[in-house]
Amino acid sequence: MARPGWVAPVPVVCCGGATAGGAGKTTLAMDIGNRLRARGRDAHFLLRGYGGSVKGPVLVQPGRHDSEAVGDEALLLAALAPTWVSADRAAGAQRAVAHGAGAIVMDDGLQNPTLAKTLSLLTIDGGYGFGNGHVIPAGPLRESVAAAAARCDAAVLIGADDTGALAALPPGLPVLRGDLVPGPEMAELAGENVFAFCGIANPRKFFTTLRQGGAVVAGTESFADHYPFDAGDLRGLLQQAERLGAIPVTTRKDWVRMPPEFQSQVRVVSVTLRWDDPAAVDALLARALGEV
Repeated sequence: MARPGWVAPVPVVCCGGATAGGAGKTTLAMDIGNRLRARGRDAHFLLRGYGGSVKGPVLVQPGRHDSEAVGDEALLLAALAPTWVSADRAAGAQRAVAHGAGAIVMDDGLQNPTLAKTLSLLTIDGGYGFGNGHVIPAGPLRESVAAAAARCDAAVLIGADDTGALAALPPGLPVLRGDLVPGPEMAELAGENVFAFCGIANPRKFFTTLRQGGAVVAGTESFADHYPFDAGDLRGLLQQAERLGAIPVTTRKDWVRMPPEFQSQVRVVSVTLRWDDPAAVDALLARALGEV
């Protein structure tokens, strides 16, 4: 981690974390990317492409690539802006710059030293925090909280701090707070019976979102994170929904991993990040961009 990485000629914002999965890094990256583009920066996304076979660097093309090739997060990001999958983050950043990127937003990569970061954000899920505080395999941490936080410019707490995670952060580290809120699709499901299924790191978070949005959750089914749904899985899930008289619902991240012939039969509820203080986020980005 002490090795110097390649310094890009454009700002690099890293949406990282100390835990393995489930903190909300992709949702944060999408929000930051949108904010950079609103400021006139042609932001490109960069990620490893977890769960995919492509090592890259490659520009993600949703019509050509599927989740088996580039991973589910890459497809979500590519719907918003040019997205590069690259196991070698520096090589991916170089390709992005060569293709006109005015800024780079990394989804994950805090523990990858090959690319220097202009701004690093430590993403924390308030409901899970840092788990038992131990490093893999004894716990969920990729490294100690202190080591991760020392390389970050701010922490992003998503949801209430139910586990006391903020107490583990070094004094003086700025904390930005926000909540995940369902997308506009949720309005159509309010008051409806739904059968919810997903393969994400924290399925309960999705089920809670549906209930808070007014849906009646008649049944649920959880799978491993990044679970590769096949036709047999989907037929069984649709049968469960039919038996319950409920609408089958999943996350956008799961939907992109489904066989295309089943996608039209399942409703999707996306989530976005709602900041407590959006001005504080914009001020942090302005400093990273050298605008102040």
